[in-house]
This record gives sequence, structure tokens and C-alpha cells, in this order.
Amino acid sequence: MERGIGMILCLLTIVLAILDQNIVSAAIVPIVRDLDPLHGVDHVAWLVAAFTLAATVALPLYGRLCDVWGPARVFVGTVLLFLLGSVLCGTAQTMGQLIAFRAVQGLGAGGLMSVSMVVMAHLREPGDRSGPSGVAGLVGGFGMAIGPLIGGWFADHGDWRWIFYVNVPLGALIVTGALIVLRLPRHGASTHVDLLGAGLVGGFAAALLLVCDWGGDRYPWSSAVILGLAAVAVACLVAFLWWQRRSPDPVLPPGLFRIPAVRDSFVIQALVGVALVGVMVYLMVYLQVGRGISAGAAGTYPAFLAAGIALSGIAFARFTTSLRTTLVIGTSCAALALGALALTRADTSLWLIRAELTLLGIGFGQLLGKLIVAVQRNAPRHQLGAATTGIRFFQSLGGAIGAAAFGSLLATVVAARSGGLTVAGAAAAPEALTAGVDTVFGVAAVLMALAALLATRLRSAEPAPAPATEPQTVATESGQSR
Repeated sequence: MERGIGMILCLLTIVLAILDQNIVSAAIVPIVRDLDPLHGVDHVAWLVAAFTLAATVALPLYGRLCDVWGPARVFVGTVLLFLLGSVLCGTAQTMGQLIAFRAVQGLGAGGLMSVSMVVMAHLREPGDRSGPSGVAGLVGGFGMAIGPLIGGWFADHGDWRWIFYVNVPLGALIVTGALIVLRLPRHGASTHVDLLGAGLVGGFAAALLLVCDWGGDRYPWSSAVILGLAAVAVACLVAFLWWQRRSPDPVLPPGLFRIPAVRDSFVIQALVGVALVGVMVYLMVYLQVGRGISAGAAGTYPAFLAAGIALSGIAFARFTTSLRTTLVIGTSCAALALGALALTRADTSLWLIRAELTLLGIGFGQLLGKLIVAVQRNAPRHQLGAATTGIRFFQSLGGAIGAAAFGSLLATVVAARSGGLTVAGAAAAPEALTAGVDTVFGVAAVLMALAALLATRLRSAEPAPAPATEPQTVATESGQSR
């Protein structure tokens, strides 16, 4: 009974995470008009970046905290931090305050989905590490479809602040249930947390994301700012790799990267993040700028992607196929859909685009949760927290890099095809904008084809045994041993 309730709480938390990722974008314009109608647009990039950076840099630390303090405590803490950030966002009076509060919310949001996956892994029986794949497809599809609709409704008919306050009732229910039913083990007696390692990987991620976001747009690629940020990213990465080999409790254990299935899953997940986030962002640009579709109408297009994800989650849950086969089919299907989208023209039927998005969703639907299962199946059980949040870190980092890098690619192609026009000014030159979007889709298709090739190499293996020095007794978070 308690396991079932715990699983439901985790699924509700995943819904909360996906809703928040999709609900805010629909209300950005009303937010800007209310808080800073003259200069608010100039700060929209920071509104997005503050949340993304905070969520990304916190992910590796959450994995280690799960292994040290126990996933139930960290689960409750992340939800509470996310709710605090949500309430603060709803009370913001300036764009500066909202940006700062979105960073607080992002710190909590970084753990919502990843820590939920860790909790679910512990709730399953030791011999069952298959994962709720079909349910994940339904949850993912539901969140992606309903998020923009809720955000648009509050923006058009209510107060935009409620897109943040709406998180509170569901979050309070999750926290209450977790405090009552979750009793999960803590592996090992060490209470050391690798704060230096977390800080170094966070510095690397932050510097890299700023390079991708600012390079070629806010600053020239050869500017001192971009070169300095690139140097910081390289320095942090080198220092992080050096320190992880010497830290007694590394935040991303180097041993995980020596397991081929875990290493390949990290790379595949990063490629999926690049393709999914980048494509959806710039498809919206194509629809609104290139085709003149209203923001509200364009917001319905993710529903077709979501329908494909949900359909895939339901249909393929009935078939028994190996994990590798499912991943190869999913990545190949996504690559095919992206290749078809790369053939889009200025007069392409909108219904054909909807059909291609549905096909893309069918491909992504076979990937949701599967790579996490691959990692959990092959990683040592005492490192489930680090392994699970590690793969979420690579997905989040890949998504942020994809959105920024594809933006630079789109701007470059549009400027080259239109004699220097920006993307915003390309409405007068739809062919140039279409060429830029086609280039983005084409690159995404190549990346997904590479992911499919990597998926063919995946092999399932039995989890590595715990270190000999690990205590044989496993303490639960209620203080008992078992």
C-alpha cells in the first residue's frame, strides 16, 4: 500500500515539474507588460536563463544528497524549495525580483523529476528495475499538452501570478503524503557531501550555457567576454575531473563513466535534450514569425507532440521488447520525423507539420524514462542517486545548450539568406526564416541519428556490487536498520 502511494506521489511530482516547464512560456508577454512594459523584453532571456541555470547546476548535488541523506528527505526538501520559489515568484513586483525568485524556484525544480526517479527506483523491489514506462508516457504527454493551455488561460482571463500559485496546493499534498508514507534506505554511513565538486560542475555548466546563449548574439564570438567564459568553462571542467578522482565521495563518481551502458546513456540523453528542446523552441518561432500564426494558436502544436508521446507510452507498453531495441526504435523514429520537418517550406501544409510532430512524439515517447532505466539497471545500487540525477543533468544541459546553439544557428542562416535581417525581422522574408528552421531541424535529425547509432551499442548488465567497505547494514530514514 505504501509503495503504491509513494509511486503516485512521485508521478504527481513529475506532473508538477512538466507543468512548470511548459506553463510559464505562455504568460511571458503579460508578465513583461505588467512588471516592466518599457524594458521588460530585454530581460526575458535572463528570466529563462536564471531558472535553467539554477536547475542544471543543482542536479549533480541532489544525486549525492540522495545517497547520503536518503532520497525521501531530499524529495521533501526539493518540493518545499520549489514551492517557496513559486510563492516568491507570485509576489514579485519587478523583473529583477522575478528573475531572482525564478532562480530559487529553479534550484528546487532541478530535483523534482530526478529525485522522484530515485525514489521510484528505491520503491521498486530489488529485482524489479524496469520502470513505469507506459505511465511515464502518459504523464509526460499530459503535462506537455495541458501546461501551455493552463498558462494561456491564466494569461488571457486571469492574473499571471496564479501560474505560480497553482503549484502550491498540489505541492502541499505531495509533501504531506511523503512525510507520512516514505521510508527509504540510506546506503553507507558517510555524511560527506562533495560541495567542491558540485561547485565546479555548476561553474562549468553555467559558463558553458552563457557562452552558447550570448555568443554571436549579445557578444561577438571573439569578444573578451565569450573567450573568458569559455576559459572558465574549460578550467572548471579540468578541475572537476581532477577532483572527482581524489574526492572520497565524488558528486559524479568516475566509476559510472567506466560502465559502457551508463556512459552511452548519458550521451544519448544529452542528444535527446538538444533535439527536443531546441526543436520545440524554434518551431514556435517558425509558426509565429514565418507563418503569422498567433501565439495562442501556435501553443496548440505541442499537443500533437504530446499526443504522440502518450500514444507511444500506451501502445509500446503492451509489447515486450528489449531495452536496447526500444531505444533504437525511438531514436530512429525521432530522427525520421526531424528529417521530415527539415523539408518544411514556406507553404508547407500545417496539417503535415502536425502529423510530423505526432511522429516525433511517438519516437520520444519510447525514450521517456527508458534511459533512466538503462542507467539504474547498470549502475551500482548504492550510487542510484548520483547515476539518476547524472542522466537528468546531461539532459538538462543538452536542452539548454540546444536552445542557445540552435538560436545562433538560426540567426546566422537568416542573416545570410536575407541580407542581414534578424529573426524578428524575417517576417518579410519567410523563405530565409524557413531555411534557417530547416537547418535547425536537419542538425537535430543528424544528432538523433547519432543517438540511434549509440543505442545499438547498449548492453544490459547486472549492477556492480557495492564497495567492500560499505556497511552491510542499511539504515532507513526513520532510523531503523534492515
